[in-house]
Amino acid sequence: MRFYGGLVFDYLKNYMKTRLTYRSDFWIEVLSDLLFNGLNLFFILVVFGHTAAIGGWNEQQILFIYGYFMVPYGLFITFFNLWGFSEKYIVKGEMDRILTRPAHNLVQLMLENMDPSSLFSALVGFLIMGYSWTQLDLGMMWYDPLVFVLLVLGSMMIYGGIYIFFTALSFFSDSPTGITALLWNLQNYGRYPMTIYNRGLSLLLTWVLPFGFVGFYPAAYFLDRENWGAFALLTPVVGAVFLTFGLAVWNYGVKRYRGAGS
Repeated sequence: MRFYGGLVFDYLKNYMKTRLTYRSDFWIEVLSDLLFNGLNLFFILVVFGHTAAIGGWNEQQILFIYGYFMVPYGLFITFFNLWGFSEKYIVKGEMDRILTRPAHNLVQLMLENMDPSSLFSALVGFLIMGYSWTQLDLGMMWYDPLVFVLLVLGSMMIYGGIYIFFTALSFFSDSPTGITALLWNLQNYGRYPMTIYNRGLSLLLTWVLPFGFVGFYPAAYFLDRENWGAFALLTPVVGAVFLTFGLAVWNYGVKRYRGAGS
């Protein structure tokens, strides 16, 4: 743990040195992320300008769900940004370099591609949750902060498991499939209540690609404990299952990898 903790510190230090050299680029990137999230927030506000509720959920409840969705998403995208993995690491052979180093290959990849500017998205999401919490006058139990951390960790594990699995497919085929773009669009369904979707899509987002657990279900724990509290606590369980499966496929893919020239 000390070794990996030192790696994280060193990579963060190098990242900040690089970014401070080009401060404008850093703040433009932060601003673009915030504008993108702001457009999504604006869309929600426009929708509720024409209706009082969606599937029985009012404006502040939807905002709370969206705010929660942004927290694990922002944290996840900070440390896992492998959208160009196949082209950069498989086709161009950068994976060979990674495998010659002592640290675990996936940890190195995550550190090389981390994007701390995305932490601002998580911060904005937390602020939206706080605002909606006060508007909804939600009660707070002493253990709620601990449950919140547990749920966020579970949501991040779900993100990790799904994206690690589909990224690992590059070890079996170096031809781009565009599957990550599809996942990117599909994950956004998790920021709305699962109850507004038809049964097929709801099942898909709950058990097959469980993006419902990165937004709606954990947020529903605080919004409607009586109906959703127990089910929401499955979030870390689902996260552990999907992360374990994703890592298993990744490790198998790494063993199968034979180098850029094979």
